[in-house]
Amino acid sequence: MTESVTQLEPSMPAQVDSALRWRCRRGMLELDILFNQFLDSQYVATSDAEKNTFDQLLDYPDQLLFDLLLGHQISSDPHVSQLIQRIRQSVQNS
Repeated sequence: MTESVTQLEPSMPAQVDSALRWRCRRGMLELDILFNQFLDSQYVATSDAEKNTFDQLLDYPDQLLFDLLLGHQISSDPHVSQLIQRIRQSVQNS
């Protein structure tokens, strides 16, 4: 008798680990949606520098993230501003 193992399709790219996915969980649904869309569609293709910026971005408070991502505020850091644009575009292109 042979055993068959069924592999389930992962809901996220293999390169996006669960710890990162967990860090993207926020107190605001809007942020969850933006971050998850970015992880699913763009994160794997980002450069190491952008991944580092994204990691730093996840340390920001939710209200600041909300204001940056909705365009109510602009970051003085050009790397953060560029990544914010990319996150916004990941939602617009879906």
